[in-house]
Amino acid sequence: MKKNKRREAAAAEAVAPNAVAAGARRDNKKQVKAAPQEQSKMTIYEYEEKYVKRQNTRSATFLLRLIVALIGVFFVWCFFTISKSVWEMNEYAGYAAAGVSVILFIVIYIVPIVKIFKSDYFVTNVNYKTAGAAKRKNKRMRFEIAEKIVELCNTVAGVGWYDSATVEKLEAGVKFHDDAVIKEQLTALYAGSVKKSAREVIFKCSMKSAMYSALSQDSKIDTMLVAVVNLQMIKDIVFLYGFRPSDTKLVKIFAAVVRNSLIAYGLGGVKIGNGIARTVGDAAKGLPFLGSVISVLVDSSVQGLANGTLSAVIGYQTIKYLNHEYKLQNILDGVEVAETEEELNETCAEIEAELRKGKKRTGAIPV
Repeated sequence: MKKNKRREAAAAEAVAPNAVAAGARRDNKKQVKAAPQEQSKMTIYEYEEKYVKRQNTRSATFLLRLIVALIGVFFVWCFFTISKSVWEMNEYAGYAAAGVSVILFIVIYIVPIVKIFKSDYFVTNVNYKTAGAAKRKNKRMRFEIAEKIVELCNTVAGVGWYDSATVEKLEAGVKFHDDAVIKEQLTALYAGSVKKSAREVIFKCSMKSAMYSALSQDSKIDTMLVAVVNLQMIKDIVFLYGFRPSDTKLVKIFAAVVRNSLIAYGLGGVKIGNGIARTVGDAAKGLPFLGSVISVLVDSSVQGLANGTLSAVIGYQTIKYLNHEYKLQNILDGVEVAETEEELNETCAEIEAELRKGKKRTGAIPV
Protein backbone atom coordinates (compact mmCIF):
# COMPACT_ATOMS: atom_id res chain seq x y z
CA MET A 1 0.00 0.00 0.00
CA LYS A 2 2.77 2.38 0.99
CA LYS A 3 4.75 1.37 -2.09
CA ASN A 4 1.77 2.26 -4.36
CA LYS A 5 1.40 5.68 -2.72
CA ARG A 6 5.12 6.38 -3.20
CA ARG A 7 4.87 5.43 -6.87
CA GLU A 8 1.86 7.73 -7.42
CA ALA A 9 3.64 10.64 -5.70
CA ALA A 10 6.76 10.11 -7.82
CA ALA A 11 4.66 10.00 -10.99
CA ALA A 12 2.88 13.21 -9.98
CA GLU A 13 6.19 14.96 -9.33
CA ALA A 14 7.45 13.87 -12.74
CA VAL A 15 4.31 15.07 -14.53
CA ALA A 16 4.15 18.45 -12.74
CA PRO A 17 7.23 20.04 -14.38
CA ASN A 18 6.09 18.83 -17.79
CA ALA A 19 2.65 20.36 -17.20
CA VAL A 20 4.20 23.68 -16.10
CA ALA A 21 6.46 23.71 -19.14
CA ALA A 22 3.54 22.93 -21.44
CA GLY A 23 1.50 25.71 -19.83
CA ALA A 24 4.37 28.15 -20.27
CA ARG A 25 4.67 27.20 -23.93
CA ARG A 26 0.94 27.79 -24.40
CA ASP A 27 1.21 31.18 -22.69
CA ASN A 28 4.16 32.10 -24.90
CA LYS A 29 2.20 31.13 -28.00
CA LYS A 30 -0.73 33.27 -26.86
CA GLN A 31 1.59 36.21 -26.24
CA VAL A 32 3.15 35.81 -29.65
CA LYS A 33 -0.28 35.73 -31.26
CA ALA A 34 -1.48 38.69 -29.21
CA ALA A 35 1.62 40.79 -29.93
CA PRO A 36 1.03 43.06 -32.95
CA GLN A 37 3.34 42.50 -35.83
CA GLU A 38 5.54 45.48 -36.51
CA GLN A 39 4.77 46.94 -39.90
CA SER A 40 7.78 47.66 -42.01
CA LYS A 41 8.25 51.31 -42.93
CA MET A 42 7.64 52.48 -46.47
CA THR A 43 10.88 53.08 -48.28
CA ILE A 44 11.57 56.26 -50.22
CA TYR A 45 11.48 54.28 -53.48
CA GLU A 46 7.96 53.00 -52.68
CA TYR A 47 6.90 56.55 -51.79
CA GLU A 48 8.28 57.83 -55.12
CA GLU A 49 6.44 55.17 -57.06
CA LYS A 50 3.13 55.74 -55.29
CA TYR A 51 2.92 59.48 -54.61
CA VAL A 52 5.53 61.42 -56.57
CA LYS A 53 4.55 62.93 -59.90
CA ARG A 54 7.06 64.25 -62.38
CA GLN A 55 6.50 67.99 -62.52
CA ASN A 56 8.36 70.90 -64.05
CA THR A 57 8.60 73.08 -60.96
CA ARG A 58 10.43 75.94 -62.68
CA SER A 59 7.81 76.23 -65.39
CA ALA A 60 5.04 76.13 -62.78
CA THR A 61 6.72 78.92 -60.79
CA PHE A 62 7.17 81.06 -63.92
CA LEU A 63 3.55 80.49 -64.98
CA LEU A 64 2.35 81.35 -61.48
CA ARG A 65 4.21 84.67 -61.52
CA LEU A 66 2.84 85.40 -64.99
CA ILE A 67 -0.78 84.77 -63.95
CA VAL A 68 -0.39 86.93 -60.85
CA ALA A 69 1.09 89.72 -62.98
CA LEU A 70 -1.85 89.47 -65.42
CA ILE A 71 -4.31 89.82 -62.55
CA GLY A 72 -2.38 92.91 -61.39
CA VAL A 73 -2.44 94.42 -64.90
CA PHE A 74 -6.19 93.82 -65.06
CA PHE A 75 -6.68 95.68 -61.76
CA VAL A 76 -4.56 98.58 -63.01
CA TRP A 77 -6.62 98.76 -66.21
CA CYS A 78 -9.91 98.77 -64.27
CA PHE A 79 -8.77 101.50 -61.90
CA PHE A 80 -7.37 103.54 -64.78
CA THR A 81 -10.60 103.43 -66.79
CA ILE A 82 -12.69 104.32 -63.72
CA SER A 83 -10.39 107.21 -62.81
CA LYS A 84 -10.40 108.44 -66.41
CA SER A 85 -14.20 108.42 -66.52
CA VAL A 86 -14.34 110.44 -63.31
CA TRP A 87 -11.64 112.84 -64.61
CA GLU A 88 -13.66 113.49 -67.77
CA MET A 89 -16.54 114.64 -65.59
CA ASN A 90 -14.41 116.69 -63.18
CA GLU A 91 -10.63 117.15 -63.23
CA TYR A 92 -10.12 117.43 -59.46
CA ALA A 93 -12.45 114.52 -58.81
CA GLY A 94 -10.38 112.53 -61.30
CA TYR A 95 -7.19 113.21 -59.35
CA ALA A 96 -8.91 112.17 -56.14
CA ALA A 97 -10.18 108.99 -57.81
CA ALA A 98 -6.63 108.18 -58.97
CA GLY A 99 -5.31 108.54 -55.42
CA VAL A 100 -8.06 106.35 -54.03
CA SER A 101 -7.37 103.80 -56.79
CA VAL A 102 -3.71 103.55 -55.78
CA ILE A 103 -4.66 102.90 -52.15
CA LEU A 104 -7.28 100.32 -53.15
CA PHE A 105 -4.82 98.60 -55.47
CA ILE A 106 -2.39 98.14 -52.56
CA VAL A 107 -5.10 96.93 -50.17
CA ILE A 108 -7.04 94.56 -52.41
CA TYR A 109 -4.21 93.22 -54.60
CA ILE A 110 -0.70 93.79 -53.21
CA VAL A 111 -1.48 92.84 -49.59
CA PRO A 112 -3.29 89.51 -50.33
CA ILE A 113 -0.67 88.44 -52.89
CA VAL A 114 2.23 89.22 -50.54
CA LYS A 115 0.58 87.37 -47.65
CA ILE A 116 -0.12 84.30 -49.78
CA PHE A 117 3.40 84.08 -51.18
CA LYS A 118 4.97 84.86 -47.81
CA SER A 119 3.47 81.64 -46.42
CA ASP A 120 5.59 78.53 -46.88
CA TYR A 121 4.49 75.16 -48.27
CA PHE A 122 5.26 71.52 -47.50
CA VAL A 123 7.70 69.72 -49.78
CA THR A 124 6.20 66.38 -50.84
CA ASN A 125 7.38 65.84 -54.42
CA VAL A 126 10.78 64.36 -53.56
CA ASN A 127 13.25 61.64 -54.53
CA TYR A 128 15.85 59.69 -52.58
CA LYS A 129 18.29 62.61 -52.80
CA THR A 130 15.94 65.33 -51.50
CA ALA A 131 13.78 63.32 -49.10
CA GLY A 132 15.97 63.91 -46.03
CA ALA A 133 16.08 67.68 -46.48
CA ALA A 134 12.32 67.76 -47.21
CA LYS A 135 11.52 65.86 -44.01
CA ARG A 136 13.61 68.27 -41.96
CA LYS A 137 11.94 71.29 -43.58
CA ASN A 138 8.46 69.85 -43.08
CA LYS A 139 9.18 69.16 -39.42
CA ARG A 140 10.34 72.74 -38.93
CA MET A 141 7.21 73.99 -40.71
CA ARG A 142 4.92 71.93 -38.48
CA PHE A 143 6.49 73.49 -35.40
CA GLU A 144 6.18 77.02 -36.83
CA ILE A 145 2.53 76.47 -37.79
CA ALA A 146 1.74 75.12 -34.32
CA GLU A 147 3.57 78.03 -32.71
CA LYS A 148 1.60 80.59 -34.76
CA ILE A 149 -1.75 78.96 -33.94
CA VAL A 150 -0.96 78.87 -30.22
CA GLU A 151 0.26 82.47 -30.25
CA LEU A 152 -2.84 83.65 -32.14
CA CYS A 153 -5.20 81.92 -29.71
CA ASN A 154 -3.33 83.33 -26.70
CA THR A 155 -3.08 86.92 -27.93
CA VAL A 156 -6.41 87.40 -29.76
CA ALA A 157 -9.50 86.90 -27.63
CA GLY A 158 -12.42 84.98 -29.09
CA VAL A 159 -10.77 83.78 -32.30
CA GLY A 160 -13.15 80.82 -32.59
CA TRP A 161 -11.37 79.22 -35.55
CA TYR A 162 -9.58 76.51 -33.58
CA ASP A 163 -10.82 74.03 -31.00
CA SER A 164 -9.58 75.24 -27.58
CA ALA A 165 -8.97 71.77 -26.10
CA THR A 166 -6.86 70.73 -29.09
CA VAL A 167 -4.93 74.02 -28.96
CA GLU A 168 -4.07 73.38 -25.29
CA LYS A 169 -2.55 69.99 -26.22
CA LEU A 170 -0.80 71.63 -29.16
CA GLU A 171 0.68 74.22 -26.82
CA ALA A 172 2.13 71.43 -24.67
CA GLY A 173 3.71 69.91 -27.78
CA VAL A 174 5.23 73.25 -28.73
CA LYS A 175 6.53 73.83 -25.20
CA PHE A 176 8.36 70.50 -25.07
CA HIS A 177 9.20 70.40 -28.82
CA ASP A 178 7.32 67.10 -29.11
CA ASP A 179 6.88 66.55 -32.84
CA ALA A 180 4.60 63.52 -32.37
CA VAL A 181 2.13 65.57 -30.30
CA ILE A 182 2.30 68.48 -32.76
CA LYS A 183 1.53 66.18 -35.70
CA GLU A 184 -1.35 64.52 -33.87
CA GLN A 185 -2.98 67.79 -32.79
CA LEU A 186 -2.50 69.54 -36.13
CA THR A 187 -4.13 66.56 -37.85
CA ALA A 188 -7.05 66.80 -35.41
CA LEU A 189 -7.41 70.54 -36.04
CA TYR A 190 -7.34 70.21 -39.83
CA ALA A 191 -9.90 67.41 -39.74
CA GLY A 192 -12.18 69.27 -37.31
CA SER A 193 -12.39 72.95 -36.41
CA VAL A 194 -10.14 74.28 -39.19
CA LYS A 195 -12.17 72.48 -41.84
CA LYS A 196 -15.38 73.89 -40.39
CA SER A 197 -13.95 77.42 -40.21
CA ALA A 198 -12.69 77.18 -43.80
CA ARG A 199 -16.18 76.25 -44.98
CA GLU A 200 -17.57 79.31 -43.20
CA VAL A 201 -14.98 81.49 -44.96
CA ILE A 202 -15.97 79.99 -48.33
CA PHE A 203 -19.67 80.53 -47.66
CA LYS A 204 -19.20 84.19 -46.66
CA CYS A 205 -16.97 84.95 -49.66
CA SER A 206 -19.33 83.17 -52.06
CA MET A 207 -22.24 85.21 -50.72
CA LYS A 208 -20.19 88.41 -51.13
CA SER A 209 -19.34 87.50 -54.71
CA ALA A 210 -22.97 86.74 -55.50
CA MET A 211 -24.23 89.93 -53.82
CA TYR A 212 -21.66 92.21 -55.50
CA SER A 213 -22.44 90.68 -58.90
CA ALA A 214 -26.15 91.14 -58.35
CA LEU A 215 -25.75 94.81 -57.35
CA SER A 216 -23.16 95.79 -59.94
CA GLN A 217 -24.39 96.63 -63.44
CA ASP A 218 -20.94 97.31 -64.93
CA SER A 219 -18.91 94.44 -66.42
CA LYS A 220 -15.50 95.82 -65.41
CA ILE A 221 -16.52 96.52 -61.82
CA ASP A 222 -18.29 93.17 -61.60
CA THR A 223 -15.18 91.35 -62.83
CA MET A 224 -12.87 93.24 -60.49
CA LEU A 225 -15.08 92.58 -57.46
CA VAL A 226 -15.15 88.84 -58.21
CA ALA A 227 -11.35 88.74 -58.47
CA VAL A 228 -10.98 90.73 -55.23
CA VAL A 229 -13.29 88.41 -53.28
CA ASN A 230 -11.52 85.31 -54.62
CA LEU A 231 -8.07 86.64 -53.66
CA GLN A 232 -9.29 87.56 -50.18
CA MET A 233 -10.81 84.09 -49.75
CA ILE A 234 -7.58 82.32 -50.76
CA LYS A 235 -5.59 84.57 -48.39
CA ASP A 236 -7.96 83.84 -45.47
CA ILE A 237 -7.87 80.07 -46.04
CA VAL A 238 -4.06 80.08 -46.26
CA PHE A 239 -3.86 82.11 -43.05
CA LEU A 240 -6.29 79.72 -41.34
CA TYR A 241 -4.24 76.63 -42.26
CA GLY A 242 -0.88 78.28 -41.66
CA PHE A 243 0.65 77.22 -44.99
CA ARG A 244 -0.08 77.57 -48.69
CA PRO A 245 -0.28 75.04 -51.52
CA SER A 246 2.85 74.38 -53.57
CA ASP A 247 3.50 76.38 -56.75
CA THR A 248 2.15 73.63 -59.02
CA LYS A 249 -1.17 73.67 -57.13
CA LEU A 250 -1.26 77.45 -56.70
CA VAL A 251 -1.02 77.85 -60.49
CA LYS A 252 -4.32 75.99 -60.85
CA ILE A 253 -5.97 78.09 -58.14
CA PHE A 254 -4.94 81.45 -59.65
CA ALA A 255 -5.84 80.21 -63.11
CA ALA A 256 -9.32 79.52 -61.72
CA VAL A 257 -9.45 83.11 -60.41
CA VAL A 258 -8.70 84.39 -63.91
CA ARG A 259 -11.31 82.03 -65.35
CA ASN A 260 -13.95 83.26 -62.89
CA SER A 261 -13.13 86.88 -63.70
CA LEU A 262 -13.48 86.26 -67.43
CA ILE A 263 -16.76 84.43 -66.91
CA ALA A 264 -18.01 87.31 -64.75
CA TYR A 265 -17.05 89.76 -67.51
CA GLY A 266 -18.82 87.63 -70.11
CA LEU A 267 -21.98 87.27 -68.04
CA GLY A 268 -22.07 91.03 -67.57
CA GLY A 269 -22.31 91.48 -71.33
CA VAL A 270 -25.05 88.89 -71.86
CA LYS A 271 -28.59 89.97 -71.04
CA ILE A 272 -30.07 86.66 -69.94
CA GLY A 273 -33.22 88.21 -68.54
CA ASN A 274 -34.43 89.50 -71.87
CA GLY A 275 -35.07 85.99 -73.16
CA ILE A 276 -36.95 85.02 -70.03
CA ALA A 277 -38.93 88.24 -70.08
CA ARG A 278 -40.18 87.38 -73.56
CA THR A 279 -41.73 84.18 -72.24
CA VAL A 280 -44.06 86.24 -70.10
CA GLY A 281 -44.88 88.59 -72.95
CA ASP A 282 -48.63 88.36 -72.50
CA ALA A 283 -48.37 89.60 -68.93
CA ALA A 284 -45.73 92.20 -69.80
CA LYS A 285 -47.82 93.77 -72.62
CA GLY A 286 -50.20 95.34 -70.16
CA LEU A 287 -47.34 96.86 -68.11
CA PRO A 288 -44.57 98.28 -70.35
CA PHE A 289 -42.02 98.58 -67.55
CA LEU A 290 -42.48 94.99 -66.34
CA GLY A 291 -40.30 93.41 -69.05
CA SER A 292 -37.31 95.60 -68.25
CA VAL A 293 -37.72 95.05 -64.48
CA ILE A 294 -37.83 91.26 -64.91
CA SER A 295 -34.82 91.44 -67.22
CA VAL A 296 -32.71 93.33 -64.68
CA LEU A 297 -33.74 91.07 -61.80
CA VAL A 298 -33.06 87.84 -63.68
CA ASP A 299 -29.75 89.07 -65.10
CA SER A 300 -28.57 90.08 -61.64
CA SER A 301 -29.68 86.86 -59.96
CA VAL A 302 -28.12 84.62 -62.62
CA GLN A 303 -24.81 86.50 -62.51
CA GLY A 304 -24.80 86.40 -58.72
CA LEU A 305 -25.54 82.66 -58.62
CA ALA A 306 -22.87 81.86 -61.22
CA ASN A 307 -20.15 83.97 -59.61
CA GLY A 308 -20.98 82.77 -56.10
CA THR A 309 -20.82 79.14 -57.19
CA LEU A 310 -17.51 79.60 -59.01
CA SER A 311 -16.03 81.30 -55.94
CA ALA A 312 -17.09 78.34 -53.79
CA VAL A 313 -15.39 75.97 -56.25
CA ILE A 314 -12.10 77.88 -55.85
CA GLY A 315 -12.40 77.75 -52.06
CA TYR A 316 -13.00 74.02 -51.92
CA GLN A 317 -10.24 73.44 -54.46
CA THR A 318 -7.82 75.32 -52.18
CA ILE A 319 -8.87 73.23 -49.16
CA LYS A 320 -8.48 70.04 -51.17
CA TYR A 321 -4.90 70.89 -52.17
CA LEU A 322 -3.94 71.93 -48.63
CA ASN A 323 -5.32 68.76 -47.05
CA HIS A 324 -3.74 66.56 -49.72
CA GLU A 325 -0.27 68.04 -49.26
CA TYR A 326 -0.54 67.89 -45.47
CA LYS A 327 -1.41 64.18 -45.65
CA LEU A 328 1.47 63.56 -48.05
CA GLN A 329 4.00 65.22 -45.75
CA ASN A 330 2.69 63.06 -42.88
CA ILE A 331 3.26 59.96 -45.01
CA LEU A 332 6.71 61.21 -46.04
CA ASP A 333 7.62 61.75 -42.39
CA GLY A 334 7.18 58.02 -41.76
CA VAL A 335 9.16 56.99 -44.83
CA GLU A 336 12.50 55.29 -44.27
CA VAL A 337 15.15 57.19 -46.17
CA ALA A 338 17.76 54.78 -47.48
CA GLU A 339 20.81 56.96 -47.07
CA THR A 340 21.51 60.46 -45.84
CA GLU A 341 23.82 62.73 -47.77
CA GLU A 342 26.61 62.13 -45.26
CA GLU A 343 26.22 58.34 -45.48
CA LEU A 344 26.22 58.54 -49.25
CA ASN A 345 29.45 60.54 -49.22
CA GLU A 346 31.04 58.02 -46.84
CA THR A 347 30.00 55.14 -49.10
CA CYS A 348 31.45 56.88 -52.15
CA ALA A 349 34.72 57.53 -50.28
CA GLU A 350 34.95 53.86 -49.27
CA ILE A 351 34.32 52.71 -52.85
CA GLU A 352 36.97 55.12 -54.13
CA ALA A 353 39.49 53.84 -51.54
CA GLU A 354 38.83 50.21 -52.49
CA LEU A 355 39.24 50.99 -56.18
CA ARG A 356 42.58 52.64 -55.53
CA LYS A 357 43.78 49.64 -53.52
CA GLY A 358 42.73 47.29 -56.31
CA LYS A 359 44.50 49.43 -58.89
CA LYS A 360 47.72 49.32 -56.88
CA ARG A 361 47.55 45.52 -56.55
CA THR A 362 46.92 44.95 -60.26
CA GLY A 363 49.61 47.43 -61.24
CA ALA A 364 52.30 45.80 -59.06
CA ILE A 365 55.17 43.97 -60.89
CA PRO A 366 55.48 40.28 -59.72
CA VAL A 367 58.90 39.26 -58.42
